[in-house]
Amino acid sequence: MEDRIRIRSEEVLSDDWAVLKKTVLDYRRRDGQWETQIRQTYDRGDGAVILPYDPERSTVLLVRQFRYPAYVTGHREPLIEACAGLLDEHDPETCIRKEAEEELGYRLKDVERLFSPYMSPGSVTERLWFFVARYSPTDRISDGGGAQEEGEDIEVLEMPLDEALAGIYDGRIIDAKTIILIQHLKLNPIRA
Repeated sequence: MEDRIRIRSEEVLSDDWAVLKKTVLDYRRRDGQWETQIRQTYDRGDGAVILPYDPERSTVLLVRQFRYPAYVTGHREPLIEACAGLLDEHDPETCIRKEAEEELGYRLKDVERLFSPYMSPGSVTERLWFFVARYSPTDRISDGGGAQEEGEDIEVLEMPLDEALAGIYDGRIIDAKTIILIQHLKLNPIRA
């Protein structure tokens, strides 16, 4: 692709919680013609997400939290989501183990990496590392709820996997990463 892209200019529009850039570039199409494109990219770093599953009880651990972007576009309820966080300086597995302890209150042992897709590659640079893990009630180390110093106000939810799947279809669960993990786990169950 290096011979098909020429960057003309790049401008930082915002550098607060994340970096928003405007880029003007020339792109050579498959037919050989060059066209000028203007793109904005939003870079807040990569993240990791996990869905813990208890195969003995067929339950999953999720969180419920307020998400302003969903609220401002009409979703008035806090979102039900899989536990997730930004990598910051950590590798994906270290990050998700830390997030599970902070948000869920569980120390997870058997963490399995699945895949790492781009979630919205038209404008967001983030790759999200997906994990599943086996858990049991004995893995609980705290009440969870997130890191207060980071402004987190997280409710921990434990529900049957089949109820979580039903939540996708009845509209209770509308977060893409969570939908992917629930459907993955239903198609590829962790055995007891």
